[in-house]
Amino acid sequence: MLNAILPVRSLLLAIFMLMAGGGFMNTFISVRLERAGSSTLAIGLVGTAYFAGLVAGSLHAPALLRRIGHIRAFAAFVAVLSASTLSYAIHRGPLFWGSLRVVDGICLAGIYVCLESWLGERAEGGGRGSVLAGYMIALYSGQALGQFTLNLGGSGSTMPLLIGSVLISLAAVPVVLTRISAPPPGEASSFSFRSLYSVSPLGIVGAFLTGVMLGAFYAMGAVYARRSGLSVSTTALFMSVVIMGGVALQWPLGRLSDRIDRRKVIVIGLAGTLAASLAIAMTAGTAALMFFGALFGGLSFALYPLCVAHTNDHLSGQQRVAASGGLVLLYSLGAAIGPFLGALAMTIVGTAGLFFFIAACAGAALAFGLWRQVRSQPVPAHLQETYVVLPRTTAMSAALDPVAADESDAP
Repeated sequence: MLNAILPVRSLLLAIFMLMAGGGFMNTFISVRLERAGSSTLAIGLVGTAYFAGLVAGSLHAPALLRRIGHIRAFAAFVAVLSASTLSYAIHRGPLFWGSLRVVDGICLAGIYVCLESWLGERAEGGGRGSVLAGYMIALYSGQALGQFTLNLGGSGSTMPLLIGSVLISLAAVPVVLTRISAPPPGEASSFSFRSLYSVSPLGIVGAFLTGVMLGAFYAMGAVYARRSGLSVSTTALFMSVVIMGGVALQWPLGRLSDRIDRRKVIVIGLAGTLAASLAIAMTAGTAALMFFGALFGGLSFALYPLCVAHTNDHLSGQQRVAASGGLVLLYSLGAAIGPFLGALAMTIVGTAGLFFFIAACAGAALAFGLWRQVRSQPVPAHLQETYVVLPRTTAMSAALDPVAADESDAP
């Protein structure tokens, strides 16, 4: 594993620093806007603005890479993201911050496209899985640790923004100074949504509704925690626990899905997400909230890669890369509408409405999954492809899938 990771360590260090510096912004913005008295719907729309920027950036960033190259594009995206992070201190208001979140989303999408296409080109053969594992560890550990940046400084302090901007700026150093040659400009391909549905109805519905659920959580989870009586530091801990819980259960569930009908594991994940969401909505104690939060993260974070694996079971070769690109785009579209719908649920039902809404999404996907088991035959376990934990970032992440890449390169 180390032999595969060491050549790309500068890229992995860069994503870790970027997530440590910018991965807490969803939580920071939600907490600060909630404290300033902004409406729930306004906070939700700011969250939607970020994911809308992420979708737009993932669609248009590859064209910029083809024009100016990976290193220049990466440096440009990092510079703008660092400046945007500092700009939150200029004025506090949903409209201004929403505009900045669009910029953040575009920049982070561009950064993901740069790093993922670079890593995909540098990883070879059996080392691709190790590179993907290293990327996932750097991504999620940086995001989880970054949540504690909220504890720096007092109430209303700009210290988290200053530290975040510093880390984001420094993330450019290992990439700009790297001796790793940049890959030739490439272009990600994707299936149409109609084609994806015809191949795997459960895969496409599951990926979309998972995006809705997690988009709502990332944008409004901190608001839920604060209105449930948690302090800022405990809110940061709650968000971090959910993220780390998401990392912990993905591999065991994935390995189980390699041995039995994968649809059953997706159904188990959806049922568990439904139950955990209801438990969070109705729990009162901090310890119970942390426990069910970790369970929610572990089950819900596994749903997207399970849906990708289930879709890949019906495809071969280069089709898998294109299908993965389409699924991550669909996930992102779901994440873009999730914050607004989650905020709307909180406005109508109250604070607990967020997790009641997430439970409703999980319930709808669960019903669809059970229906698909009745309507179609399973793929035999020995014909299923190996489960791979994948990031939910941009279509370029499909190039890191060792199963898809290895078969697409085969003669």
